[in-house]
Amino acid sequence: MTAVTFEQVSKDWGTATALYPSDLTLMAGQFSVLLGPSGCGKTTTLRLIAGLEAASAGRISIFGQDVTSVPPSHRGVSMVFQNYALFPHLSVAENIVFGLKVRGVARTTIEDKLKKALDMLSLSPYRERKPAQLSGGQQQRVALARALVGDSKLCLMDEPLSNLDAQLRQEMRHELRALQQALGLSVVYVTHDQTEAMSMADRVVLLKAGRIEQVATPYEIYQAPGSLFVAQFIGSSRMNILALEAGRIAGTDILLDAPPHAVSVGIRPEDIKLGGMHRLSVSHSEFTGADLMLHARAGAQTIVVRAEGNHVVPPQSEIGLGWDAGRLHWFDEKGLRI
Repeated sequence: MTAVTFEQVSKDWGTATALYPSDLTLMAGQFSVLLGPSGCGKTTTLRLIAGLEAASAGRISIFGQDVTSVPPSHRGVSMVFQNYALFPHLSVAENIVFGLKVRGVARTTIEDKLKKALDMLSLSPYRERKPAQLSGGQQQRVALARALVGDSKLCLMDEPLSNLDAQLRQEMRHELRALQQALGLSVVYVTHDQTEAMSMADRVVLLKAGRIEQVATPYEIYQAPGSLFVAQFIGSSRMNILALEAGRIAGTDILLDAPPHAVSVGIRPEDIKLGGMHRLSVSHSEFTGADLMLHARAGAQTIVVRAEGNHVVPPQSEIGLGWDAGRLHWFDEKGLRI
């Protein structure tokens, strides 16, 4: 079953376009991540789903129901914001059940839902505390508990972990993913952090300048990037993209079995092995602990190689490189995958 469907949905701000006409299908029970650089349209897409922004054109459906003109309060969605949006004068418990009270839910039902949410998110010892008395991680849990008690069919999250330090952010990623899987939640999650996207998502929606570049599993989007943008955006170390000339890496005698219309070839640093037949000179290296990043000259271009950290490769030394032809990625003159 589909959780969210876009049919040629777009959003314009006067003469500026935040989202070009787009088709998108997100499945129920999955953790879907909207990923991309700042200004790419991911938050606009989330707000269109929530109904906080009206689509300029197209049709939006949630669980099969056309909600294009339906107000936010009737879309059956909950939302977790970047700043958590907690009421500072209310306790943890009061923040969690605020929406239920506004909707006139019975007191016994409210208490049952509150107890369940507090237990689920390990917040019971803090139910009477104010937000200012909580850590960032605890505040994030309160915001999540508030979203869960409403029994919404769809949970939308706008960079909810971005205000946390690195260690806590990693812990919360694990907790959030485990909770989503345990409850079978349908989640749409916005982030610019590819580590979050790749470690949490069932499906990644990668956007660039208001357009959807690729929708795929984390494995697919890493192993088979659909464009040069995807290839270089995804990965802790950027994919090497090398121009071709007459079937060779430009400026070298390295001949490749390039397909027709290929103008560039991509290869990830970890897919290049030391000791191969291609002799190149190292300009410099970067030691990162577990890895040694070697920068080798290929004519006027640079090839970055990820080697094990115990290697010692002096600058200006010559090394042999090799790779499996099946690990090469080919792109045409439009930057699309061949």
